Amino acid sequence: MKKITLAFAITIALTGCQATQRQDATTGQYETNATTKGAVGGAAAGALIGAIAGDGKGALIGAAAGALIGGGIGHHVDNQEQEFRQHLLNTGVQVKRVGDNQLVLILAKGIGFSTGSFYPQVAIYPTLDSIVEVLNKYPESNIIVNGYTDSVGSAESNQILSEKRAESIKNYFIGQGLAANRAVSRGFGERNPICTNDTTEGRTCNRRVEITITTPQQ
Repeated sequence: MKKITLAFAITIALTGCQATQRQDATTGQYETNATTKGAVGGAAAGALIGAIAGDGKGALIGAAAGALIGGGIGHHVDNQEQEFRQHLLNTGVQVKRVGDNQLVLILAKGIGFSTGSFYPQVAIYPTLDSIVEVLNKYPESNIIVNGYTDSVGSAESNQILSEKRAESIKNYFIGQGLAANRAVSRGFGERNPICTNDTTEGRTCNRRVEITITTPQQ
């Protein structure tokens, strides 16, 4: 009887949730958006807690509350993703979805920096301003700025360069109004290449900054 009540509670809790799908730009396949997946997960957890409490009403109430929480988180990230894609269209910045509560903005192919320099080029300021504009609309989100280099030069010098590049982007965001406690920066040197370092094009690809945007799942 409890199994039937749990399934029924989840169905009721999801009534009215936005069950949309989005297409993966690489594979062309469709997947349920994070709003729906978050609602499903939240409803299941809430219903389970309610069922443990001992009656069908508890399962129904728990499922409804869980769906609202889970769906809210997913909707929050879905909206951010859509805004980043709109604001960063034709900038060369890749917007990547990772799981239900994380986005990654990839500034690869030498975007933003001259060779050996850690100061952002003036040409990239409008792009960085667009990123800050979206971030400031979603104050619950935090960012990690990760810097990378190609394999030219010593590992030690590349590590320092990657740290300074990441820090310079973080400081630019803070200078444009992003709260300092929402951002951290890290450098990985020539580690974690996404292209080969055996060609000029590959090395250019690996000189990059990645901005990870996370939303707490609570």
